[in-house]
Amino acid sequence: MNLKLDAVNLVRWLHFVTLSVGGGAAVVALLLSGFEEGREDLRGLAATIWAKVVAWAFRLALLAGIGLLVLMIQGGSNPLKQGHYFHIKLLLVLVLVGLSEMTPKALAAGKRGSALLVLVLFLASAFTVYNKGLFGGPRKAGPELPVTATTALPAR
Repeated sequence: MNLKLDAVNLVRWLHFVTLSVGGGAAVVALLLSGFEEGREDLRGLAATIWAKVVAWAFRLALLAGIGLLVLMIQGGSNPLKQGHYFHIKLLLVLVLVGLSEMTPKALAAGKRGSALLVLVLFLASAFTVYNKGLFGGPRKAGPELPVTATTALPAR
């Protein structure tokens, strides 16, 4: 068994993990902000979680994404030239990270709009990446039947 650690796959995994942590923590912080209204002891918890977990996860995901882009370009694969999906994703991500930086102050003031918008942008960018073919990117090949496969039921 030949195990080869590829830098692109390692950075892609790091990018995925940081995005997963950031998206999950964003949901938790948004839920906690709803509980803060009636409880004085929880006030500011959502803003703190956002500043300490969500913002840092999205920052690290942005850095990992930039590193992944550089590694892919060095390897000969340029996602910037594979259709418009990457440009759409890049725009969504830059707005998401910028808005994520402003969200802790909004959550501390009891406003949840920016946190909800960050979550929607996160979902929209994930949708764009998963459905590249809808946005001019390379389409995923569907499952193919082997040449020897038959569609008739076997006789009994």
